[in-house]
Amino acid sequence: MSYDLAVWEGERLADNKTAGQVFSDLYDRYIGSEMDEPPSERIAAYVAALLERWCDLTEDEEETSPWSTSPLIGEASGPLIYFPMRFSMAEEASAYAADVAESMGLVCFDVQLDLLRP
Repeated sequence: MSYDLAVWEGERLADNKTAGQVFSDLYDRYIGSEMDEPPSERIAAYVAALLERWCDLTEDEEETSPWSTSPLIGEASGPLIYFPMRFSMAEEASAYAADVAESMGLVCFDVQLDLLRP
């Protein structure tokens, strides 16, 4: 089982419902379509910041990485990254991911609960 977060470029949204709609639109455009767009600079920098804390799954010899997919940057397209993490580490990793997103001026959305984070 995994826990998924979505992080994207944009202004902080007023409410969870609007954030869910924006996420759905971005997902359809960048993840759920045939379009293969490279990650934006800001999203690439965000992924790099996450990988400074925990290594990519391909480099995880001690099984300490929370990521459920590899390479992590492969989950990004354009201004959006939608990525899974191991459920056993989701609380710590998602809190860190949300804090990093906020510090970088990115929107973080909990897909399971349809909630903006933090």
